[in-house]
Amino acid sequence: MIYLRKAKEEDLAIIKTLAEQTWPTAYSDIISAEQIDFMLEKMYNQGELLEQLRNGHTFLIASEMHEDVGFAGFSVIDSEQRIFKLHKLYVLPKMHGKGVGKILINEVFDKVKAEGGNFLQLNVNKANKAKDFYEKAGFYIKYSTVLDIGNGFYMDDYVMEKEL
Repeated sequence: MIYLRKAKEEDLAIIKTLAEQTWPTAYSDIISAEQIDFMLEKMYNQGELLEQLRNGHTFLIASEMHEDVGFAGFSVIDSEQRIFKLHKLYVLPKMHGKGVGKILINEVFDKVKAEGGNFLQLNVNKANKAKDFYEKAGFYIKYSTVLDIGNGFYMDDYVMEKEL
């Protein structure tokens, strides 16, 4: 049985640890180890996660048998058009194919709808097989983007969207 909880400040270290455990599997075929390390440090340091939490990001943590196995993070990005963004959704590799990602994404859909959201957007690397997961969940590719994230690294992504 998978349980979800809304993360609090004391859970941010868990989110960082889960990211460190999931990113190498998610990205090692797509980007360099150096870029993975750079992005993890940039996006998952305690200060950055705390700032996100304080600025309205909602983080959900999935657990099974008292073990944290995945997480998602989302926030509103355009309050006028009621557009939300799924910033993060990662599941431990050993839990892939067990429905944890689907449980997390469905909870995000429910929470965004409850907050009055019309659309949910996300970025996914063009070469990431997670794109197929998102398409099955009802997202479509809205456009392509290349983002300079610093240190000579870029993210070559699709922006995907789902109407809620």
